[in-house]
Amino acid sequence: MLRTVTVGYDGSSESRAAAEWAAREALLRGLPLRLVNVREPIPGHIAESDLMADGTFRERAERLPREAGATLRARHPELEVVAEQIPGGPMDVLPEVAKDADLLVLGSRGLSGIGGFLVGSVGMVVIAHTTTPVVLVRAATSAKAAGPVVVGVDTDKPNGTVLAFAFEEAARRGAVLKAVHGWTVPPYYAYVLPAYPALAAELGEEQSDALTEVLRPWREKFPDVEVAEESLAGSASVRIVDAARDASLVVVGRRIRRGPIGAHIGPVTHAVLHHATAPVAVVAHD
Repeated sequence: MLRTVTVGYDGSSESRAAAEWAAREALLRGLPLRLVNVREPIPGHIAESDLMADGTFRERAERLPREAGATLRARHPELEVVAEQIPGGPMDVLPEVAKDADLLVLGSRGLSGIGGFLVGSVGMVVIAHTTTPVVLVRAATSAKAAGPVVVGVDTDKPNGTVLAFAFEEAARRGAVLKAVHGWTVPPYYAYVLPAYPALAAELGEEQSDALTEVLRPWREKFPDVEVAEESLAGSASVRIVDAARDASLVVVGRRIRRGPIGAHIGPVTHAVLHHATAPVAVVAHD
C-alpha cells in the first residue's frame, strides 16, 4: 500500500486538531493523508429503535469522514487526502491501519486545570500494540510551529530508532533539536554530596559528557540540524515535560514488549504523555 500519514478521526475537537496536525506533517513528508473513521457496531436495542428507522443516524455517520476530508482538501489543496470509514472497534482497527502508515496520529483530550493529555484506553492500547510511531495531539495544542523538537535521551541505553526519528523531524522542520537527559544521583553519594559540592559538579560534568558522546555520531549524520544539549539532575520525565513547554514536538521511546496482554509503555513515556502540552511522538523500539 502507498505510504501515508494516517489519522484517526471521530469528529471530536481532539480529532480535528489531530487531523490538522497530520495534514501539515503529511505535507512535510511529501505523503498523502489517510483519514480513518472507525464505525463501531450499533447495539441491537438501539439499531431496532425508532431513532434508526429513517437512516438519518447512519447517513450522518457515513458523511463524517467525507466532510472532514473535503475540509482538509480545501484547506490544503496541494495535499492528497483519502477519507474512509472502517467498521469495527478502534482498539482493533487503528493498530491494523497503522501497519501501512509512516505515522499514526491520534487526538487526545487535554486535562482540565493543568497541561497535558488524558490518554484513554484506546490511545494506550494503540500505542502499546503498534510498532508504527504514534503522535498524540490535543485540542488547542500549545505546540509552537517554530519551536524545537525535544527528545528524551537515556545515555545508559541510547536508542538509534528514537534518535533517528527525532533528528529527521528536526531536519524536516528546520528546527533546533533539544536533547534532554535527566539523571539521578547514585544512592551511595547522597550522604556525602552536601559536604563535597565539587563532587556534585564532577557528576554533572560526567553526565553532560555522556550525552555529548551519545549525540556525536548523530550530529555528524545530520550536520544541518542545530542541537541543544540539556543534562540536568532530576527526574527524566520532569525534565522532558519542562523542555516541552515551547516545543513543536516531543519524541519519546517505547520498548516493544511481545506479550499480548497489557499496555505497558514505560514510566517516563507514560508521564510525558500525561503532562506534556506539545504533541508527543511515541517511537517503538527493541
